[in-house]
Amino acid sequence: NQGLFNNAAQSYNHAFYWNCMKPNGGGKPSGKLMEMIEKDVGSFDAFKTEFVNAGATAFGSGWAWLSMTPDGLKVSKTIGADNPLTTEGWTPLLTMDVWEHAYYLDYQNLRPTYEETFMDKLVNWDFVASNLP
Repeated sequence: NQGLFNNAAQSYNHAFYWNCMKPNGGGKPSGKLMEMIEKDVGSFDAFKTEFVNAGATAFGSGWAWLSMTPDGLKVSKTIGADNPLTTEGWTPLLTMDVWEHAYYLDYQNLRPTYEETFMDKLVNWDFVASNLP
């Protein structure tokens, strides 16, 4: 039932998204999560670029994700209500909502500015790290 899936998945995605943020968040993670990012993506800067690009290139409405996969950490994007858990069976660690409702009132059509602000000032790295299996 596509309608049921869309509503349930969007409820999950948004609840997860809200937990991915906190006041005075952002910056860089530490500990095991940072080690994994450096190992699997190359560096934090490379991760940030890849994650922001995933959000910037999600055509229309969607999500950028950092997930734990059998092969390590992966950055991906989904469209609509999909997420890495439902499409790939991966464990989501971090998401950024790139539907217009997430940023339009504050940023108008400047999605890249919203994405930079999300990464620099909002990410709750403690929550992200708590999702590691």
